[in-house]
Amino acid sequence: MAATILIVEDEPAIQELVACNLELAGHRTLRAESAEQAMRMVRDELPDLIVLDWMLPGVNGIEFARRLRTDKRTQSVPLIMLTARAEEQDKLTGLETGADDYITKPFSPRELNARVKALLRRRSPQATDDVIEVSGLRLDPASHRVTGNGTSLQLGPTEFRLLHFFMTHAERVYTRVQLLDQVWGDHVFVEERTVDVHIRRLRKALEPSGHDKLIQTVRSSGYRFSLN
Repeated sequence: MAATILIVEDEPAIQELVACNLELAGHRTLRAESAEQAMRMVRDELPDLIVLDWMLPGVNGIEFARRLRTDKRTQSVPLIMLTARAEEQDKLTGLETGADDYITKPFSPRELNARVKALLRRRSPQATDDVIEVSGLRLDPASHRVTGNGTSLQLGPTEFRLLHFFMTHAERVYTRVQLLDQVWGDHVFVEERTVDVHIRRLRKALEPSGHDKLIQTVRSSGYRFSLN
């Protein structure tokens, strides 16, 4: 599944190289040349991952990373620091600031794609194309197919995204607001009760294989996807 990746890089050639390779890998990219521009973009749309250059004009990458990590809305967005600084202390500074990974220039585009894929799998599993199977329920993001005990199940696009999120975050309770942010996106304004409508549709779609029981309502809290 394609992820939305924000590239914050002031060197046009490197920005283009990173963007082209990520787009070839199936991702959607957003581009910013400064931390200030990137912050405006993040306010409009929360990306699935950020590739951030250390040496930016104005507010540098380290300070921008600190701002991201102190903001509740952005503190969990996966972050890869991209820099020419190769000293161990520089790497430690980047990681201690909140970066999840660190790549030094010059870099291999294949390495960057591999790091992005690994980080998305670890921090945002719903943004990958990995097939997921739980208790006979199988979801394939690449082909957009869902089967239950071998039976093909028909899901609408929102129900598919909702199920994908649930299956990659099993046994955790999510409120309606959290589901809206994670599945619809925090820049989309819809009523909380919209979640209930799509939960009902998802359960109905899973009924033929009996997997509707995996979607549990947790009283006064929200919803949970159970492994049993």
